[in-house]
Amino acid sequence: MCGVLIISGDSKDQASKPNEEPKDNVSLVVCFGEMLIDFVPTIGGISLAEAPAFKKAPGGAPANVAVCISRLGGSSAFIGKLGDDDFGYMLADILKQNNVNNSGVRFERSARTALAFVTLRADGEREFLFFRHPSADMLLHESELHIDLLKQARIFHYGSISLIAEPCKSAHLAAMRIAKNSGSILSYDPNLRLALWPSPEAAREGIMSIWEQADVVKISEEEIAFLTGGDDPNDDNVVLKKLFHPNLKLLVVTEGPEGCRYYTKEFKGRVAGVKVKPVDTTGAGDAFVGGILRSLASDLSLLKDEMRLREALLFANACGAVTVTERGAIPALPTKEAVLKLLGKVPA
Repeated sequence: MCGVLIISGDSKDQASKPNEEPKDNVSLVVCFGEMLIDFVPTIGGISLAEAPAFKKAPGGAPANVAVCISRLGGSSAFIGKLGDDDFGYMLADILKQNNVNNSGVRFERSARTALAFVTLRADGEREFLFFRHPSADMLLHESELHIDLLKQARIFHYGSISLIAEPCKSAHLAAMRIAKNSGSILSYDPNLRLALWPSPEAAREGIMSIWEQADVVKISEEEIAFLTGGDDPNDDNVVLKKLFHPNLKLLVVTEGPEGCRYYTKEFKGRVAGVKVKPVDTTGAGDAFVGGILRSLASDLSLLKDEMRLREALLFANACGAVTVTERGAIPALPTKEAVLKLLGKVPA
């Protein structure tokens, strides 16, 4: 039987204790899933074997989103499982240092915190080598969910990696039910990591298994091509016929430095990207998600007002742009001031 350690006042040290409940529960975004350590080469454009050294950086898409929302001035929480090891306690501390409620974090004695080695190609894009055999995040049980925290969420955000294996899959599905039944908006970023799934078919089936429950979906061009069996990701008809569904309030397609496209029941369009010189694209999509969820959590009526939605998406594009100018995910995530400066809305 797996040993489980829940954070309490007697945890490793004062810094690892859970945060106070968030002050602004009205706009709380609860993020569910994996948090891990990314090891990023100190030199770009080389293979893992050629890297002379690696920079340790906290990451994991749902955790990145939670930190980004907090850095942008919003209210966020993270639910997931870490190893009962130095890396796990370090990650819990990082959440707290970034004002993310970590009262939903659990620790696992029988598995380690997940690690990922990230190769930065010459163009700034990434390749991944994961160490999860299994890792602690895969072992979260439904009985360990922080139900009160889930019920407070205005938005509940998640990916697909937590659907790959039990018991985390069942915990994920239960968390979605609890949040939805409590009136939360469900936000989904599939965050395709094909190497983690048993097969491409399993990945496609797993990602699509919860597709129609989401209210908001963020997806990349690469993911459109994968999920539709190779259809043109730039074709609006492909997106609308194969991926848009009646329950969706917003579907956003990210196009990297080119910006994003958006689709609702009432309107669709494109918002241009914000040009910067990329250093590392790790976390850019998560920063985009953090940016748009920060705006939506403050005012869900954006979904009905195209002009204001476009402003929120431009802000989200700028969040991603700021992030690619530094290495690592969480270390590079933007503050509101940095985003507004990039957009020319505050003095340099």
